[in-house]
Amino acid sequence: QVKLVESGGGLVQPGGSLRLSCTASGRIFSIYHMAWYRQAPGKQRELVAAVTIAGHTNYADAVKGRFTISRGNTVNTESVFLEMNSLEPEDTAVYYCNALQYGPDSYWGQGTQVTVSS
Repeated sequence: QVKLVESGGGLVQPGGSLRLSCTASGRIFSIYHMAWYRQAPGKQRELVAAVTIAGHTNYADAVKGRFTISRGNTVNTESVFLEMNSLEPEDTAVYYCNALQYGPDSYWGQGTQVTVSS
């Protein structure tokens, strides 16, 4: 079992920045892919950015050039970060961390609210 805990959401003005963090603990040894998704009110959940265990990344077109995903790890945890710059009102959503594990298994965090508003 893998547990994901997210942090870093909040209220920010348009043009501002936020950094989201997600830490995975538990049976992390076979995680091969971590990602951030978001879901705005009335819309489907969508992929924002992803990173593989080898460090390959991909981004949704809407965030390319503004968001950066990165990974970190310790002996007992895997982490994924999302640096969000030049935020726009359209980025307002609940952001969810996801981890894929060989099995296959997929795990989700509880979500963190990001609101971009003046």
